[in-house]
Amino acid sequence: MTKKFTVFPAIDLRAGKIVRLAQGDPDRQTVYGDNPRQQAEVFKVAGAEWVHVINLSGAFNEDAAANLKALEGILNAGLKVEFGGGIRDRETLRIPLEMGVERIFLGTSAIKSPEFVDWGIATYGAERIAGDIGARDGMVMVKGWQESTPLNVLEVGKRLYEQGVRWCVLTDVKRDGVGTGVDISSAVELQTKTGLRVVGSGGVSTLEDVRRVKEAGLAGVIIGRALYEGKLSLEEALKI
Repeated sequence: MTKKFTVFPAIDLRAGKIVRLAQGDPDRQTVYGDNPRQQAEVFKVAGAEWVHVINLSGAFNEDAAANLKALEGILNAGLKVEFGGGIRDRETLRIPLEMGVERIFLGTSAIKSPEFVDWGIATYGAERIAGDIGARDGMVMVKGWQESTPLNVLEVGKRLYEQGVRWCVLTDVKRDGVGTGVDISSAVELQTKTGLRVVGSGGVSTLEDVRRVKEAGLAGVIIGRALYEGKLSLEEALKI
């Protein structure tokens, strides 16, 4: 039986608006809209089951109240939501899950506080807690990808798997938001050497990128800027 491949359209939120950053740089931001619920409804009409939502304000330690309000609107659009960004304590984990988010991604907190991952899994179940690894030149980045760590991707992936995490996003920070194609080899290595189901992220710009991620056996792919700039159609990507 082949495992399901999921296409995740992305909504990145900052101050309640839909934005994309180039290479994770908060100063290289493009705003694509101010109605996240409407955008989620567009994705649903196209056939999406899931939407990948990132709270950039939380990741950068900015006020995230407007993003939580936007998240409420996205949830009301009727898609399954996975959510991450700035989830670094029990309260910021509890609130979105109680709002109806299906799955939470832990990035910085998973690296800095392994016991937080243990608590999240024990409290909410392994299917609702996922890993979120951003890497630059093979090394794991934290704090909105602004700070480097001495850890490599495989070290973090193995630890997450041992803790009970089964689902992980891997983003190549250098490729994110610049449309240079997904770093498939790193994602496949992470999946095959750890047992995690890995979703490729960062750099998707063509249907061929989506096809390559699927054919590599990865769990899914996240598409952001390419959808907003009309480089590919979500309907066509979902057919893959």
